[in-house]
Amino acid sequence: MNEAYRAYLMDGERAGTRYALSVPPNAPFGTTGGHLSNRPGSSLEFMDHREYQPGDDLRRIDWSAYARSDRLTVKLYREEVSPHLDLLVDGSRSMALEETDKARATLGLAAMFAAAASNAGYSHCGWLARGGCEKIGNGADRPSVWEGIELDNTGSPADAFRRMPPAWRPRAIRIFLSDLFWLGDPMQVLWHLAEGASSVVVVQVVAKADAEPPERGNIRLVDSESDEVMEVFLDAVAQRRYREAFARHQENWARGCRQVGALMTTLVAEDVVRDWQLDDLVAAEVLKVA
Repeated sequence: MNEAYRAYLMDGERAGTRYALSVPPNAPFGTTGGHLSNRPGSSLEFMDHREYQPGDDLRRIDWSAYARSDRLTVKLYREEVSPHLDLLVDGSRSMALEETDKARATLGLAAMFAAAASNAGYSHCGWLARGGCEKIGNGADRPSVWEGIELDNTGSPADAFRRMPPAWRPRAIRIFLSDLFWLGDPMQVLWHLAEGASSVVVVQVVAKADAEPPERGNIRLVDSESDEVMEVFLDAVAQRRYREAFARHQENWARGCRQVGALMTTLVAEDVVRDWQLDDLVAAEVLKVA
């Protein structure tokens, strides 16, 4: 792993001291563990009542309420979420787009999430999607000692899941860092992320150059995955088509995230590394100020 990547991890680890990982309010999957979410579950903290439905556990019927109202209701308790974070980083070459801050922001965010998890009392494990979904060296330790991270994969994270799916901890929080720039059904990845998780957060990391096409004129495009070169003339029509395609791709992912109950947010790399003020993640209740 090159020294620049080490520096990015150290930057993110320092930024993470200001934050603690939080359980997003839409956490839909977990059932046991050590942290409380806002969903009904099986802990001992009372949450609310609802009307009895056939198949409900009879032990949860509130018989005192039945005596008062002659209506069967059951007690709901807050769900508990396992205090563990599994963090997956997209190891594709596009995550290290030249002349942008994508690599710095991606690795810094990974380190920041790991540090924020530690601040909240969570354990964590870092993963990298390359040839398969592989553990980052020392990925359960502080990010500044992680090893073996390379952003050089020419395949997609969907390919990595097919070749070697990760052995994730059940009922943990899972965070996926990626630009999401590959063709195919997002559900190929989202179902893996959501299966058995307490909650899922997809953080799309893009460069300004990804979100906005360059100025009009003759430009040379180089595919960051295949090194294929294409000479094109960019005019107003091409710019509009690019923006529309980018928006459609984002909405496709947002729709898939809604389908599995995941939270999705998009961050611009250059904005992230400017001051590491992650207000969008705090507003989404992924992070809280420590």
